Amino acid sequence: MSTMRGARERARIEVTAAIKEEARRQLAAEGAAKLSLRAVARELGMVSSALYRYFPSRDDLLTALIVDAYDAVGAAAEAALARQSARAAHPERWGAVCLAVRTWALAHPHEYALIFGSPVPGYTAPPTTVGPASRVGQALISVLRDAHRMNGLAVPRLTAELRPEAERLAADVAPDLPPPVVAALIAVWAQLFGLISFEVFGQFNRIVEDRDAFFAHSTAGLARTVGLIGGRKAGPGSRTAPQR
Repeated sequence: MSTMRGARERARIEVTAAIKEEARRQLAAEGAAKLSLRAVARELGMVSSALYRYFPSRDDLLTALIVDAYDAVGAAAEAALARQSARAAHPERWGAVCLAVRTWALAHPHEYALIFGSPVPGYTAPPTTVGPASRVGQALISVLRDAHRMNGLAVPRLTAELRPEAERLAADVAPDLPPPVVAALIAVWAQLFGLISFEVFGQFNRIVEDRDAFFAHSTAGLARTVGLIGGRKAGPGSRTAPQR
């Protein structure tokens, strides 16, 4: 009996993977808004009723593709961070995460568009997407935490008007980091994906030619904006800049 269950489970995994692969092909050809369960079933030689046993609706299939995409780019960011030497400076570790996200996006433009492009009409992402969507952000936050712990983080200035919002963001996102850092991180996070989106969606065409150098320069600037400073460990007597 257990052998039969194992075979059924393997078959289910294989069919699920085939459905997702065909759905990704349709995303590339026609975009997420035109994704159709019937079309997927037809291309796979399945009847629609059989496919509905795997994904009851188009939204269920979209959610599975979105979670997969977030997990894939998150895994790329985490792997890049894990490959960094323990002696690497904080800005280098930050840059490695940013570069990994860009590299994944350029290699998977249609999946990137699914999670960072225009919203799909009629689709609302469920809470199950929140955890996968946070993985890149958590990789960046881990760099900031290490820097803060080792006096390698210069806390940015913060206006009095923004302080209540910065404190709220810090409480929600990273309570162990200074509120000015978290406020800067949110802005920098948006800028990072703006840079990548401009490249993926063609807005840099005939404008930026050496995109590798441009991206490296830009993400180094983002690291400075969020307060990362050069050394992994501060020298004797040095201190993290006070909060403003």
